[in-house]
Amino acid sequence: MSSSSDALLQALLALNRVQAQELLAQARAEYSPLEVIEILIRPALEELGQLWEGGDCALSQIYMSGRICEELLEELFGEALSDDLPETDGPPRLGIAVLEDYHLLGKQIVRTVLRAAGYRVHDYGRQDVDTLLEQVRADGIEVLLISTLMLPAALRVRTLIERLREVAPGVRVVVGGAPYRFDDQLWREVGADAVGLSAGDILPILERLGVKP
Repeated sequence: MSSSSDALLQALLALNRVQAQELLAQARAEYSPLEVIEILIRPALEELGQLWEGGDCALSQIYMSGRICEELLEELFGEALSDDLPETDGPPRLGIAVLEDYHLLGKQIVRTVLRAAGYRVHDYGRQDVDTLLEQVRADGIEVLLISTLMLPAALRVRTLIERLREVAPGVRVVVGGAPYRFDDQLWREVGADAVGLSAGDILPILERLGVKP
């Protein structure tokens, strides 16, 4: 992890929004928004996830650090990352969710990239397997994007996909998040159709799947 990313991590652990904002502003002077995410934000959040799994930080720090980053990303991208559902009339019918996890930032980043590219997407927020399964089926979702930060949540994707295959076999599932970067075969093990290792991967993945705005 770079020194700037480590500095962001320390600012997030201290819930110091001002310092985090200054670090992002410095990075933005050199890099594009997506590069700022990949170089600065993603490594800091992955380390936060490791600290949480090791019992070295509180759930409140995970939650509040995510809120801070969401607010800063709103400024970075120049658009609100609200939880309001955009209109979804007509294809493609995309859904995005965080599965049984507490960090929504990865999902928010991907959703922002999709919106910027002209895609419409159902944002389901944080869901458990049963609720998400029912919503995906009811909404006629064709491609479901799942974001996870912790390994247990990533492993639960297998259960979701197995049950999806029973009730909605046509739904394609794309996964992303730290566990899939640490284990490059995990996405295959859980039965996903594709994996995104960074926010920028989602557009070429959808292109390969034949999904256009």
